[in-house]
Amino acid sequence: MVRVAVAGASGYAGGEVLRLLLAHPQVEIGAVTAASSAGQLLGAVHPHLTPLASRVVEETTPQTLAGHDVVFLALPHGHSGALAAELGDDVVVIDCGADFRLADASAWETFYDTPHAGTWAYGLPELPVAGGDRQRGAILGQTHVAVPGCYPTAVSLALAPGFAAGLLGSEGVVVVAASGTSGAGKALKPHLLGAEVMGAMSPYGVGGTHRHTPEIEQNLTAAAGVPVTVSFTPTLAPMPRGILATCTAPLAEGADPAAVRAAWEDAYADEPFVHVLPQGTWPSTGSVLGSNLVHLQVGVDERVGRVVVVAAVDNLTKGTAGAAVQCMNLVLGLPETTGLPVAGVAP
Repeated sequence: MVRVAVAGASGYAGGEVLRLLLAHPQVEIGAVTAASSAGQLLGAVHPHLTPLASRVVEETTPQTLAGHDVVFLALPHGHSGALAAELGDDVVVIDCGADFRLADASAWETFYDTPHAGTWAYGLPELPVAGGDRQRGAILGQTHVAVPGCYPTAVSLALAPGFAAGLLGSEGVVVVAASGTSGAGKALKPHLLGAEVMGAMSPYGVGGTHRHTPEIEQNLTAAAGVPVTVSFTPTLAPMPRGILATCTAPLAEGADPAAVRAAWEDAYADEPFVHVLPQGTWPSTGSVLGSNLVHLQVGVDERVGRVVVVAAVDNLTKGTAGAAVQCMNLVLGLPETTGLPVAGVAP
């Protein structure tokens, strides 16, 4: 059995990590920690985690997290670096935050306005990269892994096969994606009140300012082998969880539109968590709710010479916590699918 601690357990991401770990046959859940919730029973902040309801939430300190085989960090952005430095290199650390995702320190400082903590192995195993490899190979053998952001998970897996196959142009990539309110975290914010969100949609991070933009570009550049730029506009949808990303990119000069669908089917044929849907069926956030799945559909708008890919993902499962558990499995040499749900919840 692997003894696991979860720091930031009172938030949505931390709670989802715990939900998944409860179903993992080779995990023993150790310390659950937080900041303002320290001293409370876990059941008071996550009533749905009934088997852990009587656990006391402890303070997040290196001492509390010591003695575990694996530590999940589900902390606000900018808080993982200092804590991770005190945990030691012999502990497997899976960071659900953004601190170690970006390879470019200047991009981090531009979008996050704090010093760059460093770069860890990027935890999106299925990502096709230039040369025919997968990101999975960069995770194996590592002890520190940075879990991707939720939007980058959907967008990168949606478009990477086309870039890796040389079918997409690297300029003029446009993404508009809708996310549920849990993507903004659990802290109380007036614009996320039910009265503000119900029956309404609204954009945010407009004009290339959203923090996930450099991460998306980093991933698509890795797939293409040349720099890729993206115009990304997120929107807030009146639902608690889920992302629906509509991603478009120009067909590369000389690319055959008839080759497009096969490129996506070939890329994900052996990936248990990425499904290219049958032709004529389009993704829905409801179909992936609670699962570690990404649903994709691809089409070609030949009139304007653009490829359209739509992706649906649960931002808390495959978009965060599921990816974290998936990476833990890889690092520990366990079957990658262990403990991870491959069916959604409906209705």
